[in-house]
Amino acid sequence: MPGGNDAVATPILVFARAPVPGQVKSRLAESVGAVRAATLYDAWMEAAVTVAVGARLGPVTLYCAPDPSHPRFREIARRHGVGLAAQEGADLGERMHRALATALAGAGAAILIGTDCPSLDTGYLRQAARLLADRSAPVVIGPARDGGYVLLGASRLDPALFLEVPWGGPRVLETTRARLTTLGWTWRELAPLQDMDRPEDLAFLESRPHG
Repeated sequence: MPGGNDAVATPILVFARAPVPGQVKSRLAESVGAVRAATLYDAWMEAAVTVAVGARLGPVTLYCAPDPSHPRFREIARRHGVGLAAQEGADLGERMHRALATALAGAGAAILIGTDCPSLDTGYLRQAARLLADRSAPVVIGPARDGGYVLLGASRLDPALFLEVPWGGPRVLETTRARLTTLGWTWRELAPLQDMDRPEDLAFLESRPHG
């Protein structure tokens, strides 16, 4: 729930896949192996939920693919007190749009994050929530250094933001900016962060100072 001087209640949606070897982080698995890649992904997934809950902005829901039946989803939900929901839609864009639309039906704004950006922290989420709360722009984006984004916050939606976007490629952010411009919407961007898709991304993470 909101704490201190934080923004009004803002639901956080965490998109995740079941951490099954061979079904997550395929590019990373080419370097470290499928089991290691799935283990890393599992840890990042729980870390994302921990950060989402720790931001104390509002209810947190773990959106699961292919569905919430995997034991790790249920374990994380029980440990952190978060909701579980299935990702529904033909592709990632439709699944994101549906999840955000559901959240916005009961809240003024919502934030969606993935599970592969260990550098995303509670301050980053709170900054996004503050920007949404001041109503200066209906969309907040947390860019990824590879050309995608690690966070999408919205107080308003349009299907054009999610249709025929080249998900997983280097033009996701560029395409989203172009769609927002076409819609005539303003948006705000946070500092870019590094997500974890390739072996060099893992090397970046391991080179960061700890503590």
